[in-house]
Amino acid sequence: MTTTPTRTPPPARHRPPPPDPARLRAAVEEYAQAFRATALAMDEPGADPRTLNPVVHDAYFPVLLGLPPAYNPDPLIVDGRPCHLHSCVERVVVYERLAWGDAALMVAAPGPSLSGVLTEELGDDDQKERYYTTLAARPTWTFFALTEPHAGSDATALTTALTETETGYGTGTPGPYRLSGVKKYIGNAVRADLGVVFARIKPGPVGVVAVLVEPARPGFTASALPTTGMRAAGLGEVRLDGVPVARSDILGMHLSATRRGIVGAMRTFNRARPVVAAMALGIAQAAWDYAADHRRALRADEAHAVDALRRRLAGTRRLVLAAAAQADRDPGDGTVASAAKYRAAELALETAEYALGLLGPGARLEHPLLDKLHRDARAFEFMEGTGTMQRLNLALGHRKGRILDD
Repeated sequence: MTTTPTRTPPPARHRPPPPDPARLRAAVEEYAQAFRATALAMDEPGADPRTLNPVVHDAYFPVLLGLPPAYNPDPLIVDGRPCHLHSCVERVVVYERLAWGDAALMVAAPGPSLSGVLTEELGDDDQKERYYTTLAARPTWTFFALTEPHAGSDATALTTALTETETGYGTGTPGPYRLSGVKKYIGNAVRADLGVVFARIKPGPVGVVAVLVEPARPGFTASALPTTGMRAAGLGEVRLDGVPVARSDILGMHLSATRRGIVGAMRTFNRARPVVAAMALGIAQAAWDYAADHRRALRADEAHAVDALRRRLAGTRRLVLAAAAQADRDPGDGTVASAAKYRAAELALETAEYALGLLGPGARLEHPLLDKLHRDARAFEFMEGTGTMQRLNLALGHRKGRILDD
């Protein structure tokens, strides 16, 4: 993609229903196989998805962009109509299959990712124009910087600060801001061109804001962190030393204080957790398929256990789809999303571990792809909230009557 399409917003209309999941999965099968072809090479320390995988660099993944129609002239076509992956239901179907190919490369792909969900949630028209125009022009990696070394992803305990300097230019209008702090475990941090940073602009629960930032600004530095799994994701630490920020960079300033910041982050997580669950499910399915292909003769107890995992995969898939549908209806309610994320992350690790056991003591050495799947599966416990956090969300949802006690 060499030119930036002109923005011509389509007329308001009801979105068509999502395509049939089976047809949508089939439409991305070529991408999934391309991911699988480079999965082990991408697992090497220092491997760069910008150069190693031609699907990422050359095709720029029109299927993964998730850009609005006005900015994506080459969307995925399913059943004769464009599919822009705007709905969470569409995303979970596509992301599960691509994660089957390589979940780490899925996370490392260019495109809006979480920062796009947040910009869509909080950005004004000018901010969305700036964001989407940048992504439409060329392969663009983005980041979402919430987690801090000592506070984790607890938005109420953030120490990164956005402070206002003197009023500018003798006009009496607010002058530029400065962004200072440290973020850690940030995906794509070392290769990103644009992203979102959460910071505290004032004390209290409504004092957190999200800021659009380009890493090219002075005072922004990112360094890679060594990881055992999901190596292609490029986790890094971001240091912010007085990074200049304009008022127009702060997302949600046209909204009430209760709508931006933490509330925006929670709605973003509620829409993202079904997608993370789908990726974990993709790893679980990949491990199950690998074991089925490489261990044909099973004892009766093994056959029973393998079939039980197959049925759990199917059940979890239905739960993930239900969570995605709920996120499309009401992103303010993350109860089912937490259930899906917790269950899928648990199943991914359990399936990969069982597959390794089926293939014997030397499985890690003899089957390096399965070894990678097991290492990658462990990451999902920590992505978009740990299992403990998801269980707390479920308990709260139960107390509020959002789930039934069957």
